[in-house]
Amino acid sequence: MVLSSNSLQATASANAFETALGSPLTKQNIQVLQINLGRRCNLSCTHCHVEAGPHRTEELTPAVLAQLLEILDRFPQIRTVDLTGGAPEMNYGFRPLVERAHALGKEIIVRSNLTIFFEPGFADLPAYFTQHQVRVVASLPCYLPDNVDSMRGQGVYDSSIRAIQQLNALGYGTDPNLILDLVYNPPIPKDENFRLTPSQAALEGDYKAYLAENFDIAFNQLLTITNIPIGRTRFQLEHRGLLAPYTEFLAAHHNPANVSGLMCRNELSIDYEGRVYDCDFNQMAGVSACTPDGEPITLERLLAAESLDVIATVQTRPYCYGCTAGSGSSCGGALTN
Repeated sequence: MVLSSNSLQATASANAFETALGSPLTKQNIQVLQINLGRRCNLSCTHCHVEAGPHRTEELTPAVLAQLLEILDRFPQIRTVDLTGGAPEMNYGFRPLVERAHALGKEIIVRSNLTIFFEPGFADLPAYFTQHQVRVVASLPCYLPDNVDSMRGQGVYDSSIRAIQQLNALGYGTDPNLILDLVYNPPIPKDENFRLTPSQAALEGDYKAYLAENFDIAFNQLLTITNIPIGRTRFQLEHRGLLAPYTEFLAAHHNPANVSGLMCRNELSIDYEGRVYDCDFNQMAGVSACTPDGEPITLERLLAAESLDVIATVQTRPYCYGCTAGSGSSCGGALTN
């Protein structure tokens, strides 16, 4: 088969990260099920790679919810159920998944924007999280108000502080069973003065000191996450002519020590239509996880195969350098010191 120049370029681009590794990135035993429940959200953050917002209507269907519940029941190897969105709390299927995962003794992560607590119909969320011992991973891209509001919307910082105080009052941040982690995202670059994500440990100290002194707030960990050039981040980089140089910057700072801890290796990322991806970023880029013979994977295929471990290698793209640059980046924060 003779490939066109466009096809050759696309193939080279897709394989750039794999070439840097020197071999395909292999999948490991699946332990994490990350589920994107939909694009509906009460915020429209400038850095959102999901491009979520109040006017998005895509969300989980009853049929996909039934498949997910069956997956949880049939595969005890799943240790963590990681719920994201959009605002996951706003999308169909959120509470049934929390309750089934809790009944099965799984770790439950909810990636919350915190401001959802103050939307009509969601005021009970702090108590609900406490009841089900949900680990709350909450976006607070800076400990200073101006930076947060510029990225996430006017008033978001104040709402986030009030929400954290509500969680603290219920034991989050101090009770070992009630984990509250905050997430730092750097601003999207406006010029070629690119910087790696700061030291997670040092920045966590700054967050904890400032928030304790000014708001009497406690939390467990700070997770630093690199801006991956996907979604709105990609759009803004392209608009400024920075997409290629930013991707090259990430590639130039590739750290092989981060590869062993990449989140894509032991997780499945599921979209609201039941399609399976290696990670959330591949999901947003439309890069499906595949069987060794190249067939895209769905929940239906996993159930038919009676196995979650049907993927041999991770689908990689140049934006994968965002997860290996510097100290690394994953849904659990930095990968190395």
